[in-house]
Amino acid sequence: MNLFRTVVQPAALITAALLSLAEPAQAQHAGYRTLTIAGDTPTTVALFYPTAVADRVVPMGPWLPMVAPGAPASDARLKGLILISHGTGGTELNHHNLGTRLARDGYLVAAVRHAGDNWQDRSLVTSGRYLSERPQQLTRVLDALLASPEWGARIPAGRIGAVGHSAGGYSVLALAGAQADPQRSAQHCRTVQDDPGYCTLAKGSAGTESSGGQAASGASASAPQARIVSVPDRRIGAVVALAPMAVVFTPESLAAITVPVRVIMAEQDVVLPGKYHGGHVVANLRGARASTVAGAGHFAFMAQPTFPLPSAAGDAAANPPGFDRLAFLPTLDDQVAEFFAEQWR
Repeated sequence: MNLFRTVVQPAALITAALLSLAEPAQAQHAGYRTLTIAGDTPTTVALFYPTAVADRVVPMGPWLPMVAPGAPASDARLKGLILISHGTGGTELNHHNLGTRLARDGYLVAAVRHAGDNWQDRSLVTSGRYLSERPQQLTRVLDALLASPEWGARIPAGRIGAVGHSAGGYSVLALAGAQADPQRSAQHCRTVQDDPGYCTLAKGSAGTESSGGQAASGASASAPQARIVSVPDRRIGAVVALAPMAVVFTPESLAAITVPVRVIMAEQDVVLPGKYHGGHVVANLRGARASTVAGAGHFAFMAQPTFPLPSAAGDAAANPPGFDRLAFLPTLDDQVAEFFAEQWR
């Protein structure tokens, strides 16, 4: 028996060491901090990052992120930076599950609370600057992180990606080079009858929408926004668009996007139906990878809230009958993580 232990224990130690070298991300946890980007309208950002400190469930309103608040960042080399853009009226915690997963994989993740388009303040929606300002907020966050004494030198060149849901999907596609024409939205809503979720909200009457629905501005041809909006950020190297608001994009600009794009739609999305929005991207952007989640509604890509979140687009905590969001989210996290890993092997 003693001989058996003598032989096996070193082998076990070697195996464990090899596994730790092969999968370093598995030993990491998700740190969490918030920062504020200064400006005319300050922008709040949640940072998720790799740390050696054990994370735990920390209740934050309707969310239950598993994080290590304020923990020091791991010294390991970052795999890259991922920006996350929530839907209209949402929060920086809408996609905390994805943020923590990517952090454990070795990424710095910056989840933005969009100034003027969050659950507390939706003044941007009727400002006439929505289509340009929302993506530019992400650009300003990127500027700040790259200039940060703590993070700037640690962010690998050429490894910056973005994930966006709903209006956030619009925002990250705009950074990738898609150009918005407000007249397309107005024309769309004059000619179709089966996109009432989008068109009702696009009239500017979204009210107290609290989570991921369509951006209400931009459909009207108000003077400040009645022209082509082009706000690309060439530093963005890959994009994931989840149930994106996209009918407003010109086909030519979608076709001209050169960075890898992953589009994931929801089969039962009545807020931004795939055939008009995500499908519009896929039809015009050759090479875009696309899939549709069976049985899913518009809010399937958000973390599951612990209590109802009513909005003009519906209850963000509700799911279509038979759809298990909690079971789906790990699959989504895997798909997004694998997409970025493929770009930067």
